[in-house]
Amino acid sequence: MVLQKKPAGAVVWGYGEAGAHVTVSLSKDSKVIMKKMAQVEGHSETWKVVLAPMDHGGPYSVIAEQHSREKPKNLTLRDIYFGDVWLCSGQSNMEMTVSQIINASAELSKAPLYPYVRVFTASLIQSEVELQDLAKIDLQWSIPTAENLGHGSFSYFSAVCWLFGRHLYETLRYPVGLVESSWGGTCIEAWSSGRALQECGLTGDAGRFLLPTLLSGPKMPSVLWNAMIHPLLNMSLTGVIWYQGESNAFTNTDLYNCTFPALIADWRRAFHAGSDGQTQPLFPFGFVQLSTFRRQRRDDCFPCIRWHQTADYGYAPNKRMPNTFMAVALDLCDEHSPYGSIHPRDKQNVAYRLHLGARAVAYGEKGLVFQGPYPTKVVVDGARALVNVTYGQELLLLLMHDRVFEVCCSRRAQEPCQWVPAPMVSASSHTVTLSSPGCRAAVSRLRYAWAEWPCEYRMCPLYNKHLLPAPPFVIDSLH
Repeated sequence: MVLQKKPAGAVVWGYGEAGAHVTVSLSKDSKVIMKKMAQVEGHSETWKVVLAPMDHGGPYSVIAEQHSREKPKNLTLRDIYFGDVWLCSGQSNMEMTVSQIINASAELSKAPLYPYVRVFTASLIQSEVELQDLAKIDLQWSIPTAENLGHGSFSYFSAVCWLFGRHLYETLRYPVGLVESSWGGTCIEAWSSGRALQECGLTGDAGRFLLPTLLSGPKMPSVLWNAMIHPLLNMSLTGVIWYQGESNAFTNTDLYNCTFPALIADWRRAFHAGSDGQTQPLFPFGFVQLSTFRRQRRDDCFPCIRWHQTADYGYAPNKRMPNTFMAVALDLCDEHSPYGSIHPRDKQNVAYRLHLGARAVAYGEKGLVFQGPYPTKVVVDGARALVNVTYGQELLLLLMHDRVFEVCCSRRAQEPCQWVPAPMVSASSHTVTLSSPGCRAAVSRLRYAWAEWPCEYRMCPLYNKHLLPAPPFVIDSLH
């Protein structure tokens, strides 16, 4: 087990006889380091203590002893370390295990090298009411092994979560605890509390807003918040990583720019309150912008959900999503994945990009580049039918592309515009020049990589020198 290190105090809680007193002792090498007292609450029969903040390290033991009229009871937990605890949640791309990814055998063979990265997986449980405890656990706190990292398909342990934690450990060099609570085929509404849904207008019978036939997981709102997140609120956490959105490409897509920021804000409030203020009120929240699904689809449900994942900013953090970080994955397509193209097997690059964001946002590593290049200026040269797009980072151009940029043309300000390709004609260190010959009228909008499958594997046109891809964007006003 890993408990959260300082500056937070780790929260320890349990069940007991109503009214009884409980003493919690933390010891190392048979020497008691601290003691905390609590009384078991009558209505919930639970107790909770906050340990004094601890440096990273271990191993420690925790002894909880109940004092009552009956025979005293005690419980001992051993092999406890203090470090950073991260929660990993979402749907099937978070659920995919290490045995399902590329180079699985090599990744599984490395498990014994990381005994101080501990893993835990909640079972797939749903509930119509908020639960105080997990109804079932798939994987108790464990030292990683090839068996428990690759238990099976879509079971445990999450490859993205594991690889992210492994990267963090290699940087931090102290214990990391990973808590997985994810379920494939689920929409964000299932992971959201009623409070969060109400903020986005999903009130009353929220189920009427969903399209159940498109979802393979639980279909009702809040049922996974109730059963798989609410029981964890007492934990002291460093942060959360999230990989979800595929289901919402087909369900309430236009609301995702509200429901996702609302979920983040609500989880932050709830974990801060549940941990008696030990989890930071603005704890870091990382997420994966969706990869690809169908090569030939012409609808824009996936581009829209990618855009809405950023609250329509195109990058993270931003004003509506402070202290967040994003891993762009639209270039990690996998047409021949045995689990379907919606489940690309390259989770190594996903986790690496996520951990860069964590190092910069959660750990404040100065000067670390964790985002791909994003436009800072667009100049339309109508006389020559050119558009100059200037980026804030030095560009690494992998190829010239005829269709990855598009402009929207309108003859008059009030008329709807039509999207046409804007071929790349030249590029410098920071600027890409586009041709807009098909746009004899005014260029009013610009977008990049606005397709479900915009490029081949790791071959989008634009990266930075750190091989981080430029994220998709749409600029709605060029006048």
